[in-house]
Formats: sequence, structure tokens, C-alpha cells
Amino acid sequence: MSNEALLLKTRSALTRIKAMGAAVSLIAISATPVAAASPAATASGLPPCGSRPEILKQLSSRFKEAPVALGLSRNGSVVEVLTSEDGETWTILVSQPNGPSCLVAIGEGWEELKRVGAKGERGA
Repeated sequence: MSNEALLLKTRSALTRIKAMGAAVSLIAISATPVAAASPAATASGLPPCGSRPEILKQLSSRFKEAPVALGLSRNGSVVEVLTSEDGETWTILVSQPNGPSCLVAIGEGWEELKRVGAKGERGA
């Protein structure tokens, strides 16, 4: 099997795992008592927003997740990736400057990729 075919097969398997796990994780995190969710987030089924320290505390205690990466977006928001030590679960959290932090994506099967190639190129 070629590297490209193997990569596509792996991505497909991870996508299926994430889809199944995301539903379970979303229910668990949505039930977490954080600050009141915005009506738009509640109506769309997205997890609530709240204070960053409280969300981090709950993700740590429920899923053993800790921040592993972060970046600053152009609008000043901080985007963080949190994972469990074994990569079983992951969360992407966006924190607004002087505002709430919101869970924007959750799932299972996080895998760190090795950086390869010229500066700026990434891959497996």
C-alpha cells in the first residue's frame, strides 16, 4: 500500500473515531456546570462558554486534559489545544480578550504529527 493510500485510510479511520467519540464527549462537557451559555451556543448544541480557569479545571478533572499548544489569532483571541496524556481525548478552546472562553471542538484520537520538510511545510 502506498504512503498516500495509508494516510487516507488512517485519516478515514480517525474521522470515524472522532465522530463517534465527539457525540459522547459533547454530552459530557455540555452537562458541565460552567457559566451561562449564550443562547446561540445553546440553540446550536455547542458546549457552553465560561471562565477559562473553570473550563480548564473541569477538563482536567473529567478528562485529564491539559494545554499542549496555543496560538494568537488576528482578532486577539487565544486558541488552545488540550489533550489527555494518551491522546484519547482532545478539546479546542477559544478565549476572547477580556471575555469568555468557549469550547469550539472536542473529540477523540488526537495524534501529534512530526514536522517535516521545508520551513512552513507539515506532514506525517
